[in-house]
Amino acid sequence: MSGTRRPSRPLSSHLRVYEPIEAFSAAERERVEAGLPHAGGREELDTAESTAALGRVIGETGDPFPGDGTEFTRSLTVNGKVLYCPSQLVLRSGLAAESVISTAPRILAELMLPEEARERHQARVDRIAAESASPRINTRESLWGIPFSWFVLFQESDPTEVVEDGDHVRTVRIVAPWGKAINRARFAVANLALAAPDMSMLDELTSLTEWLEEFHPDSAVELDYGRVADRVFPDESCLDVRLGIECLAEGDMTGAAAAYRRLASRWIPIRQLARAS
Repeated sequence: MSGTRRPSRPLSSHLRVYEPIEAFSAAERERVEAGLPHAGGREELDTAESTAALGRVIGETGDPFPGDGTEFTRSLTVNGKVLYCPSQLVLRSGLAAESVISTAPRILAELMLPEEARERHQARVDRIAAESASPRINTRESLWGIPFSWFVLFQESDPTEVVEDGDHVRTVRIVAPWGKAINRARFAVANLALAAPDMSMLDELTSLTEWLEEFHPDSAVELDYGRVADRVFPDESCLDVRLGIECLAEGDMTGAAAAYRRLASRWIPIRQLARAS
C-alpha cells in the first residue's frame, strides 16, 4: 500500500440506529436538522467529527468536552425515506465521563476531566436530556475491534458499501432494517440461552436487544467498520458468528470451535494493537 497515513489514532467502529424524523421530539428535530452537513458527504462529516474530537483532546483549554455547537447528524435513505442519526456527542461524552470517574484512579480522572469542566458539561447534558421524555443514545462506539455480538444483527445479503481511499479501504458500512436486526438478535439470544447460558455473548446480545427496543420500528441499523476495515476486509465475521451460534444450537462443538478460531485469528491481532507501544 502506498501514500502517507494520517496520525495514528485508536481504530474505532460504530453501531448506529437511524430513525425517521417523527421519532424525535420537536426540540430534538431542531438539533437534528441543525447538525446536517451543508456541503460534502459522509466522509467529510466523519473527518470533521474526528478532527474536532482530536482538537478537544490536545487543546490548551483543559476542557475535553464538546460544546453545543459540535453536534453532527448523519442521514441515510432507505426505500426512498430519509432517516437520521444524531451524533449526540454531549450525551455520549457525559456517559464516557461517568465511566472514567467510576473506573480510573481519582487523581488520573481529575487530571483528565477537571471538575469545573465536568460541571459545565453536566449542565449541557441535563438540558439536552430534558428535550425528550425518553432520551436514547443512537450510537455505540467500539475501539480496537468490533464486538462479535454486533455481527449478529447483519447478514451477507444486507446492503454493503465499501468506501475506498486510494489503496486503502476507508470504511465498510452494512445496513439492516430495524425489524430484521432485532429479530436476528432475539433469535440468537434464544438459542444461546438454551445452548450456552454462561457465554458472555449472551449478556452482550441481551443488552443489545434491549437497546434496539428503544427505537422506532421504521428505523435502520448500520455497522460502520471505520478504519479497522482496512485491516480485515474482505470480512466474513457476520457469517462466522451466525455459523458459530447455529453450531452451538445443534450441539456441534467442533463446528462452533472452528467458527470461533476464524473470528479469533481475524480480530485478536487488532485488539492487541490497543496494548502496543
